[in-house]
Amino acid sequence: MRNATLALLALSAATIATSVGSSPAAAYDYPYCLQGRGIGIPGDCSYASYNQCLAAASGRGLYCNVNPRFAFGQQPRMRIYRDY
Repeated sequence: MRNATLALLALSAATIATSVGSSPAAAYDYPYCLQGRGIGIPGDCSYASYNQCLAAASGRGLYCNVNPRFAFGQQPRMRIYRDY
């Protein structure tokens, strides 16, 4: 009985150590977005290929478009100087 308890304790400790040590999934902007009524802009941008996006849009009255965050990236902010 004691061996079973120790084995269970070791297994649970290993599970906790694995979940604490792993890093969260990195955010990634995929190149295609599913857009349409009820989804908004830029929409559901979780498609790596245009065909994947078209398959998800099929029969739903939705369409696929290029992800603007992927296409244009982070634009540098420019400071506007004015002479008054």
